[in-house]
Amino acid sequence: MKGSVKTPEISIGVVSGTGLTFTLAGKFSLDRGTENLEGLWTAFQSEGIIFFRNGENVIEAGDEVTLTPVMPDRSHFTLHAVTIGVNFHWQRDEDQSFKGKLKFITENGKLTAVNILSIEDYLVSVISSEMSATSSAELLKAHAVISRSWLLAQTEKSKMLENKTAEYTTSFVTDKEIVRWYDREDHRNFDVCADDHCQRYQGITRASTPIVEQVISETSGEVLVYDGTICDARYSKCCGGVTELFENVWEPVNHPYLQKIADNLLPPPGFSLSLVREEEAVKWINGIPEAFCNSNDKEVLTQVLNSYDQETNDFFRWQVSWSQKELSALVRERTGINFGIITDLVPLSRGTSGRITRLKIRGSKKTLIIGKELEIRKALSKTHLYSSAFYVEKESRGESFTFVLHGAGWGHGVGLCQIGAAVMGARGYTYREILMHYFRNATLAKRY
Repeated sequence: MKGSVKTPEISIGVVSGTGLTFTLAGKFSLDRGTENLEGLWTAFQSEGIIFFRNGENVIEAGDEVTLTPVMPDRSHFTLHAVTIGVNFHWQRDEDQSFKGKLKFITENGKLTAVNILSIEDYLVSVISSEMSATSSAELLKAHAVISRSWLLAQTEKSKMLENKTAEYTTSFVTDKEIVRWYDREDHRNFDVCADDHCQRYQGITRASTPIVEQVISETSGEVLVYDGTICDARYSKCCGGVTELFENVWEPVNHPYLQKIADNLLPPPGFSLSLVREEEAVKWINGIPEAFCNSNDKEVLTQVLNSYDQETNDFFRWQVSWSQKELSALVRERTGINFGIITDLVPLSRGTSGRITRLKIRGSKKTLIIGKELEIRKALSKTHLYSSAFYVEKESRGESFTFVLHGAGWGHGVGLCQIGAAVMGARGYTYREILMHYFRNATLAKRY
């Protein structure tokens, strides 16, 4: 089949709203009607019907509509005021431009703009958005393979879920405990979203480079596989020195290629990697172990961190603190649950990287256990806590005290560690060596 399979197209949900303004640079044809559109338009919906407005000109398009570029190589479209970094500390709006088709659908009383294009064109943007387009070729190749693998694994998973009769659930809630994980199953009407919830995708807004296009071409159709199945390849900014198990972050499924590894050639001396144990996790977080991702090399970091990511400097080890009053108000705002005055944060279980998977929040009015890691990170920050690999220290302040969280890593820590991989690339490792370091038991294969 290699070489005979057509490169697949995918659909990406970019932005939703009650009215979406867009500019067509070049002529785009409506799939309903013979009229070609170009220039500045606003899309809005009324009672499930989509309309386009350009000054006094209003077009009724139907319940969903696709705009296709008449000359694809010379045309693009721009969506205005797209929110990026949703719920992260660098959230902002910006205009974004895209190749391919522009589709509008109605969801929950709003419009959603969907971009449809070749997976390889999509990857050129992802690699330039998730990483710096000036990163080393080996790092970019490694990221191209895992981004392609993750995407194709998700489309296969969607097909599987569609054929299941039982409802797919991502949460378990009782009066005493809330366990919830966040994955791409939120998206039913397109393959993936454009934000960090899936993979960061910003069309042709982020400048690409010839090297990005070259590595996409050189790895075209190449994926990670395990036992004949495309790997659900994952990645995060910084594992903190040890990677986490898939099942401790998402659904309770063990993937043999997403296991605990030390982000080094050898386990760091002076540390136990039994980080599920509280005393070892505290020692680990307090320490500065040798690891690929333990780097302050600005040249390397600028390869993997775009300008807004560089607003975060303390990713390997970090610290945040709140007064009791501040923390109680924050958790109430973020969870919608009134714990009263929070008196304790108690880690009940940790994963292989030291990330907390179940946390007891004890308050004057309510005590509740929450998990998994992202639910914990959402509850303890106005955006997202860097990671759930932390321990809690309480400092007395008269009749109250301050909660100090000492933490490690940035993100969920599963699969490839982007900063660690950047360091490996800078040290001369090939993309295959980088991938085999983070995805043990997996192999590389061409799927088209």
